[in-house]
Amino acid sequence: MSDALTLTAEARTEFGKGFARRARAAGKIPAVIYGHGTDPQHVLLPGHDTTLALKHANALFTINLEKESLLAIAKDVQRDPVKRIIEHIDLIIVKKGEKITVDVPLHVVGESAPGTIHIQDHTTLQVSTEATHIPESFEANIEGLEEGHNLTAGDIELPKGTELVTDADAIVISIAVPRAATAADDAADAAAAEAGAASGAASESASDSDASADSESE
Repeated sequence: MSDALTLTAEARTEFGKGFARRARAAGKIPAVIYGHGTDPQHVLLPGHDTTLALKHANALFTINLEKESLLAIAKDVQRDPVKRIIEHIDLIIVKKGEKITVDVPLHVVGESAPGTIHIQDHTTLQVSTEATHIPESFEANIEGLEEGHNLTAGDIELPKGTELVTDADAIVISIAVPRAATAADDAADAAAAEAGAASGAASESASDSDASADSESE
């Protein structure tokens, strides 16, 4: 994602959970900016625009803070475990032309051969890439792949200037036929049928016993 979203930050001089809660209620997100040997700068970011930008992995920001402008990406995003609202962001300063190591989402496209399923062992690939030209995602094409076919990290096409950090031999997608699940389902169905038959036989036997008892009482 090469286009940086511009955000105007406010210097933060107050701290603590109470202040952070009031800031979020006012539509702002507490954050800290650091990196390249600079002292950490505590700021407030506009909540709505920041939240929208963070829907993209490795979003690049131009942070305007007082009289300076900084390029940064989100290093860590802390969210409320229940409400999922953003509570705090760690931003790391980057420079044009420098390479950084990031995790980029890996998306599966296409359909494997009929009767097969794909198993995705890696949802991201770690790569080294230019800070201002971070790929938004990679694609793993499984169209028509047969059972037993594996795609490794090294099989994934990367854009020019992006180098793979993940082990190239690591299997990221494997194609299989879900035999184990089918066998388990068949076994469960057989067990249920046997249980049903046994229950029916027991019920019939109980009915016969009741009928015999009624006959004797008459």
